[in-house]
Amino acid sequence: MGKGEGAKTGKAAGVRLTHPEKPLWPEAGVSKQDLLDHYRAVWERLKPFLLDRPLTLVRSPDGRKRFFQQHAWAGMPGAVRRSIDPADGQELLYVSDFDGLAALVQFGTVEIHGWGSTVKRLDRPDQITFDLDPDEGVGLDSVRAATIEIRRMIEARGLTPFVKTSGGKGFHITAPIRPEAGWADVERFASSLAHGLAEAAPDRFTATSVKAERKGRIFVDYLRNNPNATTVLPWSSRAKPKATVAVPITWEALESGVGPADFTIGSDKLGQALAAPDPWAGFWEVARPLPS
Repeated sequence: MGKGEGAKTGKAAGVRLTHPEKPLWPEAGVSKQDLLDHYRAVWERLKPFLLDRPLTLVRSPDGRKRFFQQHAWAGMPGAVRRSIDPADGQELLYVSDFDGLAALVQFGTVEIHGWGSTVKRLDRPDQITFDLDPDEGVGLDSVRAATIEIRRMIEARGLTPFVKTSGGKGFHITAPIRPEAGWADVERFASSLAHGLAEAAPDRFTATSVKAERKGRIFVDYLRNNPNATTVLPWSSRAKPKATVAVPITWEALESGVGPADFTIGSDKLGQALAAPDPWAGFWEVARPLPS
């Protein structure tokens, strides 16, 4: 198999799984091989959001203990590439083909988080993201309603929002932007929207990450929009007991009752999502400049 062919076919050309039967999610019975099969199935939809983008990983080589990984580790294969952030000299990890993704699986990566910019334009984000994180006791209907409110606010500012399940408690809303504005401007825009929502409905929303301020509210997390924070990628698995997946969905699916943790690796529901048209197709084509 020639170089780069793995990226086209979803097959790993130079990476071999050791102990493919090892459970990465023991409670759900999901193995390392199951995870690789999942990524092979979603590869065409995942790669526009994964390739050549700095990553933060959650690894669980033994299927139990989980930890974050941002820098190279002993034995890391060449398929996982390295770059240097000129702003602070810190090492960055990224992948450029399916072999790189397979290497992450081989080393027990159970979540993949990505920057909002690429390694070629680190200082120019190409998307803006809001993570809705509800406090315990906030009903799912309230979370859905809040997600739709943010959609309308983003659309009113001339951007096109897309939604995905988080694989956890809430939803993520992401809008593509042209990579022209710097991080400070993007975070300022996201902050103004989140704080405006919190000021308009303080009984329902908060824009602060302080736990005490979240009681009974939905935290509109805009802090993902800076180079020191990352967001779980669409189609990434989550380090949750049931092996949930962060799945792009349509706005109609959100309104009809899809929940944040409805999709799991290998499930019929995930298979049905893959059999349907990609709700994030054309994502980059509708990018607009960041509103002033």
